[in-house]
Amino acid sequence: MATMSEVVALMDDLFFQMKLAETAKQLGIAVKIAGNAEALLAEAGASTQLIIVDLNARCGPVEAVERLRAAGCAAPVVAFLSHVQVDLAERARAAGCDEVLPRSSFTKNLPAILARGKG
Repeated sequence: MATMSEVVALMDDLFFQMKLAETAKQLGIAVKIAGNAEALLAEAGASTQLIIVDLNARCGPVEAVERLRAAGCAAPVVAFLSHVQVDLAERARAAGCDEVLPRSSFTKNLPAILARGKG
């Protein structure tokens, strides 16, 4: 059986994937990047400490969070988006995101956010 990642991130932005991977590596945290809802559901398991969601991903991130919650995943979900996307932020919270941050705040606080995923 494959070991589940401590942190799973749903994102399709390559720049952000690199930034996330580099920061996680520096902190010694295992991060798995999921490119779509199916990959997110497959990766998120009982040992997952944190889920990060890019709400601007093209793969239906709000729906992915809804499916994750429906599947019983209780890991905290931190999502990020452009600060002007107020409606999307509300939809994300309704779907089950615990925290929705503007992209700038997420980027600035990335090490502290990732540290929460350290089992």
